[in-house]
Amino acid sequence: MTDIIQLLPDSVANQIAAGEVIQRPASVIKELVENAIDAGAKTVRVVIVDAGRTLIQVIDDGCGMSETDARLSFERHATSKIRQADDLFALHTMGFRGEALASIAAVAQVELTTRMENEQIGTRLAIAASRVLSQEPAACPVGSNFKVENLFFNVPARRKFLKSNATELNNILTAFERIVLVYPEVAFTLHSNGTELLSLRQGSLRQRIADVFGKRFNQDILPVGVETALCRISGFVGKPEVARKKGAHQYFFVNGRYMKHPYFHKAVQNAYERLVQEGMQVPYFIYFEVPPAEIDVNIHPTKTEIKFENEQAIWQILSAAVKDALGQFCEVPAIDFDTEGRPDIPVFDPLNNVITAPRVSYNPDYNPFRNPRADGIPSADSAPAAFPDTVPAGFPDAVPAGFADSVPAGFASGVASPAPPSLFDETPSSFPSTDVIADKSPVHYQYKGRFIMTAVKSGLMIIDQHRADVRIRYEHYMQRLRTHTSSSQRVLFPEVMRLSPSDAVVMDKILPDISAMGFDVSSLGGGSYAVAGIPADSEGLDPMSLLNSIVADAAEDINGDTDTIHAALALSMARSAAIPQGQVLSNEEMENVVNQLFACDNVNYTPDGRAILCIIPQSDIEHLLG
Repeated sequence: MTDIIQLLPDSVANQIAAGEVIQRPASVIKELVENAIDAGAKTVRVVIVDAGRTLIQVIDDGCGMSETDARLSFERHATSKIRQADDLFALHTMGFRGEALASIAAVAQVELTTRMENEQIGTRLAIAASRVLSQEPAACPVGSNFKVENLFFNVPARRKFLKSNATELNNILTAFERIVLVYPEVAFTLHSNGTELLSLRQGSLRQRIADVFGKRFNQDILPVGVETALCRISGFVGKPEVARKKGAHQYFFVNGRYMKHPYFHKAVQNAYERLVQEGMQVPYFIYFEVPPAEIDVNIHPTKTEIKFENEQAIWQILSAAVKDALGQFCEVPAIDFDTEGRPDIPVFDPLNNVITAPRVSYNPDYNPFRNPRADGIPSADSAPAAFPDTVPAGFPDAVPAGFADSVPAGFASGVASPAPPSLFDETPSSFPSTDVIADKSPVHYQYKGRFIMTAVKSGLMIIDQHRADVRIRYEHYMQRLRTHTSSSQRVLFPEVMRLSPSDAVVMDKILPDISAMGFDVSSLGGGSYAVAGIPADSEGLDPMSLLNSIVADAAEDINGDTDTIHAALALSMARSAAIPQGQVLSNEEMENVVNQLFACDNVNYTPDGRAILCIIPQSDIEHLLG
């Protein structure tokens, strides 16, 4: 019997490693730019063609490589960063595995031109699919020039599954932003298909953030800084008023390396508790400096998952630092009371032991539950449009024991309904039909500013007003996108919107669609857009916040087809413009919501599968009341 276990050739092993290290063009740029920074470069230029499919070129003015080092750098596990295993716990460089160049050369055609400062002439090396094609002397400036062409040319399956150019370019910009935010002392430029997307000069960290995300961002962030025996934390956090539902720029860096850390994210969110609405996100740029021996970055080839030895203690330090930043700059919102009729609080006098209690004028005969009519029956004019939050005296304020066991099946959730549909499942619902509201009451009640309650033929119908309006507006906006019939309202003073390069790619893709919804937005170049008009039915909404929300939602579905992107845009617009929870409605407004809801294709669920209404049958109500 012959032996069946064999050593894989280096070219095959490199292709296997490339499956983890080089996943898309953005991975190539990340590895090459990090190598340039490790080489001491002060200027890094990146050129891409066709979102990296055709060409990726990274030029730096670092220390360069000798003829021997240039050849050896493409060997697997060849690195200048570490010498022994103990060096893994004292890392001060971005790279250390020695797999990046070997993996790139295994799936692309690579040409390297490099020269060291103490040498008169450099070297040019050409490699394709891990095979060295040529190496010869060449005249070139100090530094390195990597040219990667035809990525995945020998792995057609990998090349086939690359996304669209817009998606791949968005991934490249995201990876690029994570690097440039760490090294403000390095100048970066990025060109795509001959167009300059980014040109970042050397400067301070705050200036770099403003250059990447817009000058207005400079006014929306607060500095954070604390130094302890465990770590040093610095950076910036956003003001509470710039919180948004999606798309906030949130970055953690440890020792100059980008990382994802949900546990530390909760520490930042905890500092904003009671300052922003639940579910809102605030931007932050947090930089940790930790002794290398107390973290482990050698967990995953992407190096974005990092373990901390003193994770819980650092969590406490981070949360306290963010709270201190918010408090130090007086960003806690103050409650502005009406000063008319306020009590006169005396100033404390240590020599006077007699303290007079403050006096407040009030009407002792005032009773909020007194009916205006003598017979005790409220008139139609005095009937409240909404149920009061306070309960009159004598009304039971607790559920009797055993009540939950006696509730008939189906009461809590209304009549049994089919399982919620998946996102954007627009199959018309069969329940409830229009017969349900054939004999509905013309008078509606609003409970706690959230639910519309109305009597119908079969019982009591409860409608979530916000979700109902989301469904109504969603179908309205989808109809606009299908028919390209929209009405736009010009703004008095056009505003300029500045987006990050990655968000600008998304905006350029959806620009025709948002124009069909009624926006008048034109590109000014460089990630800037002029907003001259908004949809006619979006009065009272902030167009900048609305467009930022739309771009953030569209970025999640940028890989989808046209219908998926349209659905995402319509849902984002509907959520922003819908009636908010807590808004008091008149009877006429509630009647309008009910009628428009039952004119929709699906009255049971919102486009993202949330229940809109339930009906408590008359028989269940009678049973509950004995």
